[in-house]
Order: sequence, then C-alpha cells, then structure tokens
Amino acid sequence: MKKSVKILWVTFGCGVALFLILLLLINLRIIGHMPSMEELENPRTALASEVIAEDGTIMGKYLQVDRSNVDYKDISPNVFNALLATEDRNFYSHSGIDAKATAAIPFYLLIGKKRGSSTITQQLALNLQQDGEGKTRARNLVVRSFQKLSEWVIAIKLERNLTKKEIITLYLNTVAFGDNVYGIENGARTFFSKDPARLSIEEAATLVGMLKGSTQYNPRRNPVLALNRRNTVIDNMVSEGYITSADGAAAKGRPIVLRYNKLDHNKGLAPYFREVLRSELKAWCKEHKKPDGTEYNLYRDGLKIYTTINPRMQLYAEEAVAHHLKDLQKSFQQQANIKSGKVWTGNIASRDLQNFIKDTDRYRSMKEEEATDEEIEKAFNTPVKMKAFSWRSYTNTDQNEIDTVMTPLDSIKYHRAILQSGFMAMDPESGEIKAWVGGPDFRYFKNDHVFKTTRQVGSTFKPFLYLFALMNGFNPNTMLPNEPVTIGNWTLTRNSEGSVGGSISMAGALAKSLNLVSAYLIKQFGAKAFANFANDKIGFQSTKIEPYPSIALGVSTISLFDMLRAYTMFPARGVITTPIYITRIEDRFGNILETYVPEKKEVISEIDSYTMVKMMEGVTAPGGTGARLRFRYNIPGEVAGKTGTTNDNTDGWFLGYTPQLLAGAWVGCDNNYLRFSSTALGQGANTGLPIFALFMQKVYADKTLGIDPASKFPIPPNMRNDLYFNYENNVQPGAEAEDVGNGGASDYESVDVGAYGEPVEQPKEAPRETPKEQKEQKEPKDPKETPKPSKRDEPQPAGQQPKAQLPPKPKTNN
Repeated sequence: MKKSVKILWVTFGCGVALFLILLLLINLRIIGHMPSMEELENPRTALASEVIAEDGTIMGKYLQVDRSNVDYKDISPNVFNALLATEDRNFYSHSGIDAKATAAIPFYLLIGKKRGSSTITQQLALNLQQDGEGKTRARNLVVRSFQKLSEWVIAIKLERNLTKKEIITLYLNTVAFGDNVYGIENGARTFFSKDPARLSIEEAATLVGMLKGSTQYNPRRNPVLALNRRNTVIDNMVSEGYITSADGAAAKGRPIVLRYNKLDHNKGLAPYFREVLRSELKAWCKEHKKPDGTEYNLYRDGLKIYTTINPRMQLYAEEAVAHHLKDLQKSFQQQANIKSGKVWTGNIASRDLQNFIKDTDRYRSMKEEEATDEEIEKAFNTPVKMKAFSWRSYTNTDQNEIDTVMTPLDSIKYHRAILQSGFMAMDPESGEIKAWVGGPDFRYFKNDHVFKTTRQVGSTFKPFLYLFALMNGFNPNTMLPNEPVTIGNWTLTRNSEGSVGGSISMAGALAKSLNLVSAYLIKQFGAKAFANFANDKIGFQSTKIEPYPSIALGVSTISLFDMLRAYTMFPARGVITTPIYITRIEDRFGNILETYVPEKKEVISEIDSYTMVKMMEGVTAPGGTGARLRFRYNIPGEVAGKTGTTNDNTDGWFLGYTPQLLAGAWVGCDNNYLRFSSTALGQGANTGLPIFALFMQKVYADKTLGIDPASKFPIPPNMRNDLYFNYENNVQPGAEAEDVGNGGASDYESVDVGAYGEPVEQPKEAPRETPKEQKEQKEPKDPKETPKPSKRDEPQPAGQQPKAQLPPKPKTNN
C-alpha cells in the first residue's frame, strides 16, 4: 500500500474516531448541554399561561412568547400534508437524521446551491434547545457544527423515545409564525381566527410556508411573497400525492384571506380584570412550588387559570359602560371650567399638573438628556402629532384612538378630564364574578376602579345604617322626623334644596335617601356602635369605618368590589359572600394545582335581609331616587338598589340587584376637582344607574344567560308574605338632597353639612311605556295583593324611642 493512501486512511479513521468521540462526549453531557431523558420525554417548552372564561373561551394570556399546545387529533391533516411535503418527505422512514440528504450537502455546495438537510426531528431538537437554553441558530461555522452534532444526538434520542405522531405534534407546537406567535394553534387562531383542526388546504399551506421565514413570508406584512410561497407548498402537496391536481389548482386560485386577531394585554375581554388577576397570580407563583422545588413562572409554565367571567355578560358590561360614558363625556366636556381650562388654575390642580408632567416619559427622557427647565416647558407647550383617546364608538374600541395635533400639556389636561368608571356584576349566592370593567379603555387608562380604587360611597352606605336600625327595634313603617340634627359639633340643618320638617316612614326615608333621617338614626345608636357593626359584622376589607357621625351620609372611602361584597347579604338571605373570580388553576398537563370556593359569613337573619330587599325596592319605585330605572329604562321585575352621590357631584354610584344578579357602577374622574357642575348631570341616578340599566337590558334580552326578569326574591319560610311598606310622608315634595361627603370626619366638625343627599327621581314627562308590573303595583286587582302590616312592622307609639341593642365591643387594634 502506498504511503499516501495509508496516510489518507489513517486521517479518515482518525476523523471518524474523533467524530464518534465527540458524539459520545455530547451524549454523556460532558461537552455542551444535553437534555436528560426526562426532559426529552416531557419537553418543557415555554408556554403562555391562559386566562379562561366560564365557557372555555380564552380571554387573554400572560406570556414571554405566545404559545399553546394542541394534540395531534386537533390538527388538520392539511397541516401535516403541507409540512411533510415541504420540510421532510422522508419523515416516516428515517430515524431522526436523513442520511441521503445530509450526504448530498457537499455536492449541492459545489454547484452553488443551498439546500437544507435538517429533518423535522432535528428542527425540533433545535427548537427545544432554543426554549430550554435560549440558544439560536449560530452563524459561526465552527459553533454551528457543534450545534449540528447536538441536534443529531437529540434527534436520535427523540426518535427512540417518542412516536412519529408525538414528534410531529411537538414540532408544530414549538415552531414560530412571526409576530411573537408560536405553535400551530396560536398560528391558526392569530392569522385565520380558526381552530387548527379546521384549516383549509390554502390556509395550512400559508402557515407552513411561513416556516421558511416567519417575517419574509408573513402574509400580513408581505402578502405577495406569502402568496407565492403558499403556492409552492401547494405544488409540493400535489407532487407528493397528498392532494389532487384539481384540488391544488383550486387552492392556488383562492386569495389569502386573513382574519388577523392577535390577543394582547390591551385587548381582548376584561383587560382590567386580567391585569388585577396578573398581580394575584404572580403572588401565587411565589407561594407555590413545582415538584422540582422551583417557583412557578406565570409567563413560561403554561398555567391554565379558569375564571368565573361570563364572556357574554362581560361584553354587555363593556358596551354598557362605553355607551353611557360616550354620551356623558359630551356633557362633561361642555362645562365652562373644563372647556376653558379654568379648572387647572386652582392651587391643588396646578400642583397636580406639574406632577403629571414629571410622570411622563417625555419629561424623564428630556431630564436624562440634561435639558433645561425652559427647554422642557417649551417642549410641553409645542404642538406635536400624537395619538389620543376619543369616544367614537362604544362597540368598536379600535375607533376610539385618533391621530391629532396638540401640545403635550394639553394632552395631559385632556386625558385627565376623561370620565372614569368601574362596573362589576356577580352572582350574589355563589359569589362568582360574571363581569368586570375597570375603566373606559385599558390602552390609555390603566387604573382599575373596581378593586384597586377606593372612593367615597355617598348614600350607597345608608342601607347598612337602616339595617342596623332594623336589628335594633325599628321597622320599615316607623315614622321618623325630618328635622335638624346636632351631634356634638356636627350639625345637619336641612336637605340640599332647603326643605326641612315633617316626618316619614323609615322605608320612605331610604327610598328618598333623606339625610336628616340618616342623621337622626346615627344619633339614636351612636356613631361608635354603628362603626363597630360595619367593621366587625360586615367587615369591609378596603377600609376601616371611623366612628364619626358623618359616616351616616357615606363619607367613607370604599372600593366597588368591597361594596358589592357587603351588598350580597341582601339578596343572599343574610349571608355575605366574598366574590371569587378563579375556580381552579391547572398546570400545562391538566393537573389541578388549586381550587377556589367562596368564603361565606352569615351576618343577619333572613327576615332582616328580606325586609331590606323590600325597602330597597322602594328606591326604584315612583318617588325613589332610582325611579328612572323603571320609567326611563323600563327595567321590569323585582329589582332593588341604592343611588349615591358625593359632595359637589364628585362621585356617582348605583348598586342594584335582582334575585339572580348583583351589579354596581361608579363614575367620576381620578381627581376630585374634575367633577360635574350640576347635580342633574352628576348625581348617581344619572351617572352610575344608566350603566346598570343598559347592562340589565342586554342581559334580560339574552335568554341563553338564564337571567329571568320574572324571578322573585325568596320569602323566608317563617315570615309573612303580606309586608306593607308605607312610603308616604308629610315632607314637602323634593325633600331630598344631593349626596355630599368629600373629606375626612374632621371636616364636619362645627360645619353645617346640609348639602348632603340625592334628588328624588320624578318623571318630567309621561313614560313611553308603563310596565305591567308597575300598574299592578299601583292598583292591585286582588285585595289580597295589598299587604297588611305584621305585628313586627306595626308603627311604634308616638314618642316611644326604640332601645338600641349595641353589638359587642370590638377588639382594640394597636
């Protein structure tokens, strides 16, 4: 043998030996990182956590990459056919590496052609390394060579431990489709709004075509290139015999019809709810450990969070809030002080405006660039092109973003004067939250006004005081004075419109929200006793009720979430149910990690709760502060509630409930000096109530929800059903004041707080349609329908004061 030939064989043998040694070292995990067998059998690709609605709808995701897993059976055969015809025609015959294709690479390089040789299994190996280690395809030839060796070893291991179906499914769950979308399920939903099982030939070919270049062949960005690439994939499917020539020609003749719908944190159902949920889930992840002892990662571990949100109710709630705010904003912006900008000249407003400027990215960026104060001031007063929020549609929120030109300073003033709102609806019995709207538009206004914000609640707090009176010997027909009240230095001399004098039943006083009567009641029991009841029995979670007389009028700041929690005791027969919005959390494999049940606490008797329900129905009856719920919005059936307005019309509230549903709305601005100048516009009956009414109209119209307007509040078994409530009085008409209450308790010492209360709702014109139920209420056909007072409800003798039974003394908090 010639020496040269011998050297050649030795060199070749050494090369083969070196190659085998490298493979062995990689396999033994001595060089590089080789996934363990467990990791290969159960690959832990980064998965987005999904927020799932009551009916299984995906409401949104928490993600670093937008990926979901789907089973083999849930993928269209068109996808598999397109993939195999284009990416790996020998998939079912090779063992992870296509020897022929690999051996042919040098020959193609010699003739100047570029041809990939990676099998689907090898591409999967690279995808798994990208997910697990953050590796990408290296550009350096030497580094890429080592990557290739790792891919081969991993590919062979995958082939030995997984079936072909498992490999191809796992591959489709890991591939990228551009726009930060990963996996065939998300690709199908994002680009075609379809389940992957329903993809047509041309849609499957479009998605598979994107695998060659997710940006270059993205049909949204490059429709012509995407179409050509799609047709190439279809030709491959024809040549491999997966479809006929006729089917291929028909598919190529159809255009790419995108139905692009990418979920992000600003869009989708209930964005405010999902953001509040995100905070809770991040805390949950820190408190719970995976089997390997590490914390759960909300953005990578593919958790499935099942919620109580009903998508249809959520949509109705969002539309109701947008519908009303769209109309209300027009009136608000026409106010002289808002339109002229005079509202910003006050000391507090002027100081806040400077803080708002400093909170902007523009200000911080200019400060980092060491701009002078004069340069910054000039920049904020120079008109520039920008996007702004503007109410254009209450059904299509995309239309509410406009291109405009204004100064950055004017933009701040403009957006701060946009009315905010919070709305929540729940099942009072189960505690399940069905709808949650935290504001007008999450893109521009991130502050949630359901859970995170506390505001003065005005007259919506009065039902708790009247309940306390019931529990201490009063009854709905007890006649109460509408006279001036003085408690120490705290004085209430009149109602807002100036009326004073006469008497009225307790039921009538609640229906008309008379503040003189509320002041009388707090004087009878003492502010401390009532505050103890509110803190110890009701147990508000967002605030502590301070023992000042002014709490009778609603000066306490409480969240909408907390108020609705407290109101559950009325329709839920005396039981307070803490609202829940998660039913269970599962891991990526469907294992249940935690389940949730509502916390219930019996607070009052069924008789007292039912009595309060009937009293609060008076609010929506003729003469009540919420009567427009009937005469303007024609809401039928049994419905009770309470309006609330704080001083100077800063906050507008309405909390209402039927036997099946409890809901509440708050409307106002984030800053107290931005408020309505007239009670006619700013009262709760005009701001909060219409949102509740519009929502209930849609809910009642949707029979699939099972919310029946004919449902009745259940009468306690040991209670007579002939309750008679006297709403009449000898108080002058309109003896009702607008609810005021801004400030702390100290603000009401030695001050006349007569401007506290709400206007009684009186129809100014004949209603368009009088509901049958109202007619029957006014003129009962059957004498049996006219309730008679029970012994407990008989008026007390004149001059006899009820004896207050005070609750136990609360524990002292140091």
